[in-house]
Amino acid sequence: MNLAVFASHNGSALDVIYTAIEKGELQFNLKLVISNNSDAKVLKKAKNYNIKHTVINAKLFESPDLVIFELLKRENIACVFLAGYMKKLSLLITRNFKVINSHPALLPKFGGNGMYGRFVHEAVIKNKEKVSGVTIHEVNENYDEGKIILQKSLEIHPNETVEKLEERIKELEKSTILEGLQQCLN
Repeated sequence: MNLAVFASHNGSALDVIYTAIEKGELQFNLKLVISNNSDAKVLKKAKNYNIKHTVINAKLFESPDLVIFELLKRENIACVFLAGYMKKLSLLITRNFKVINSHPALLPKFGGNGMYGRFVHEAVIKNKEKVSGVTIHEVNENYDEGKIILQKSLEIHPNETVEKLEERIKELEKSTILEGLQQCLN
C-alpha cells in the first residue's frame, strides 16, 4: 500500500515510519512527502531517505488542494499520514483518500483549531488532568473530529512541566503511530 506523509515542519514521525518500513515492521511503500513549508526540515529528511518530496502551498499554486489531489492520484497513494501538517485539508482529499493524524492528547478533549504541539500540553497541565496521551484518528472536514482509530495514555506526574509532558507524549507517540498505521493496513 502506498503511503504519503504530510508535514509542515520537522515531521519527526517520518523517521519513525521510515525506520519501521526499513526493518520490515510496517508493510507500506513510503512513496511521497508533501509540505506546505519550503523551509521544512522534513523535506531534507525525505531527500536523505530518497523519498519523492515536494512543496505545495497557496504561494506556489492557485488551487493547492487540487494539485495535492492530482499528485496523490498519480502516485497511487492509498493512505496519507499527517505528521504535524498545519493546513486544513479539503473534502476533496479527506473523502478520496484514507487520511490519518496523530494528536498529542486524548480526543475529544484538547482538540480543535489551535490545539497542537505545546498548546495542547499547556492546556492539559492548566486543566489539572490526571492522564494524557496520543490519539490516532481519521481526518474529516473538522479539526480532530474524525473516527478514533487508537488511543494510548499515560499518567501525568505531580508537578509535571509542559516540557516534560511534551517529551513523554512524543515518546509514546512513536509506537502509537506505528500501531495506528498497522490498523490501516488491516
